Amino acid sequence: MTSNYSDIVLRTLFVDFNAYFASVEQQLRPELRGLPVGVVPVMAETSSCIAASYEAKRFGIKTGTGVREARRLCPGIAIVQARPELYVQMHERAVALIDTIAPVLQVVSIDEMECELTGRWREQSRAVDLAHRIKRAVNAELGACMRVSVGIAPNTLLGKLASDMQKPDGLTVIAPDQIPAAFAHLSVSAINGVGPRMARRLSAVGIDTAQALFDAPRSLLHTVWGGVAGDEMYDKIRGVYYAPRMVDTKSLGHSHVLPPDLRNADGAYSVLTRLTQKAAMRLRKQGFFATSMSVHVRCIKRTNEEIRTGYGTDARFWQTQDTAFFLHTLASLWEQVMQSAVLLHHKPLSVGMVFAGLVPAANHTPSLFDAPQKNVRDPKHAELLQTLDRVNKQYGKNTLYYAASHGALDRAPMRIAFTRIPDVETEG
Repeated sequence: MTSNYSDIVLRTLFVDFNAYFASVEQQLRPELRGLPVGVVPVMAETSSCIAASYEAKRFGIKTGTGVREARRLCPGIAIVQARPELYVQMHERAVALIDTIAPVLQVVSIDEMECELTGRWREQSRAVDLAHRIKRAVNAELGACMRVSVGIAPNTLLGKLASDMQKPDGLTVIAPDQIPAAFAHLSVSAINGVGPRMARRLSAVGIDTAQALFDAPRSLLHTVWGGVAGDEMYDKIRGVYYAPRMVDTKSLGHSHVLPPDLRNADGAYSVLTRLTQKAAMRLRKQGFFATSMSVHVRCIKRTNEEIRTGYGTDARFWQTQDTAFFLHTLASLWEQVMQSAVLLHHKPLSVGMVFAGLVPAANHTPSLFDAPQKNVRDPKHAELLQTLDRVNKQYGKNTLYYAASHGALDRAPMRIAFTRIPDVETEG
């Protein structure tokens, strides 16, 4: 980071794939090209779109639009079920391709990446030429439906902002001498890092636009953000460069919207067992031990789908990676859910589980006492877990599994979070 504003130069080329999930579907399924498309996690009228093609967006359909509402807005819309493994494969191809043209500094999400501009490539004309080369390569190698918007700017924050300013297939430069004029007219909520809650806090002190955010003194932003994040925002909106930070993994988990035929206690529990086994395998692959586990259920009133509620509970234990112990813990937590009577009057809509209190394997301390679970310090037990993982990796995700998840083997497929690329081997 530098605090000398006179040293600000173009350092970021930010690539954003437009309507990514829908675009991949249109690329892989020619019959969908040119049509309004909504991508959903599960084929059900009660589901919601997790992506919409630009043809669908023209009808007002966006992420979060319910299927029924989407059909009302656009009777001819094609509703397709998400295929996360294909989206990950296309993502990996995209990163490898773009990295041959400009070094990929960081993968921000499955449809966004930041390339680093160095040396003479920081000259605006050269950076723009590099952006056009990326666009041509994506079109030629990944397909005509895979369009990208590119933002060129002094840092990640402004690069992402620039990439959002012209969609689809846009190219926007925010040069140092265009700060803040290039984005002064935007709402403060257009700035990455300003969510709805922060937007309300900023509005309370009279900051509703990007220009007002730029004009605000550092001390005010420090106060509104409650710490150094406000100081960083003061710098970043002026173009000061902050290198990507290593993110500590604090938790690991999965959630899933239940298909209609599994919206009952038994179905919800079977999906949770499947999610728990996937998370345990992922935990071992990433080299962590967990010290707590939580379970949550989101429900809807059986007689009125507009009334929603939820229930969550958790348990703490000694450091472990053992799938069998996690499933035993899940059974105890699920008993608490059932005793709460939340499922007596409500129908489960989605379930999720999280491992937390993660300890890297290098810092793992075996228990001094006889733990209720098999501790992975036992070489034979550790070898058993590794063998289970190897078999499922080599022969398929459901080759070996615990019987409790039998009813949901293919009902908890891979999901893609906004900022995390799933591991196909452990989450498929």
